[in-house]
Amino acid sequence: MATKVDQHESVAVLTLGDDENRFAPDWLDEVTARLDEIEGTSKGLVTAGIGKFYSNGLDLEWLSANAERGQWYVGAVQRLFARILTFPMPTIAAVNGHAFGAGAMLAIAHDYRVMRSDRGYFCFPEADINIPFTPGMAALIQAKLTPQTAVASMTTARRFAGSDAQAAGLVDDTASEQELVQAAVDRIRPLVGKDPGTLGAIKSTMYASVITALQ
Repeated sequence: MATKVDQHESVAVLTLGDDENRFAPDWLDEVTARLDEIEGTSKGLVTAGIGKFYSNGLDLEWLSANAERGQWYVGAVQRLFARILTFPMPTIAAVNGHAFGAGAMLAIAHDYRVMRSDRGYFCFPEADINIPFTPGMAALIQAKLTPQTAVASMTTARRFAGSDAQAAGLVDDTASEQELVQAAVDRIRPLVGKDPGTLGAIKSTMYASVITALQ
């Protein structure tokens, strides 16, 4: 399924798709276009998947078949992270299912995260699949986590279920599948209305070193 945007008053809910939501180049282009649309019309952003997956991250099959474009591809992925990290409105990831690798990084790039309580894992599997973090990816994760949680998640490839992810600080809250998106909307609705230019500038200053690493 293609991405779609639903409005909950001033909060936009961007559905990433209903499959694994891997970061294929066409998917990256579509999400970028959706973010352009949302930035011009909304005051808050929620992202979510449907069913079993929030996002399984990098499209390794495409990358294997297009190895000569690897540097371009990683750059495009990291530009998406940087954009979400500094998006000029409150943002929250409604992690409806598995968030692995770059999918988990996309969630981490949001201001907040709410995860499904009864299913799905939040995981950085890089240590098990022999793919080291880029400096930008490592900087992004470490900017959002305590040193203890960064070590526990980045060096072990541990799979965190919802309650464990909340206890570790990977996510801010949990909710049932039926209540997840509404819980995310409700969490950021009181925060909407900030001046976009000011909020974007604050985030850009907060995460200046991360943005440099991602670029």
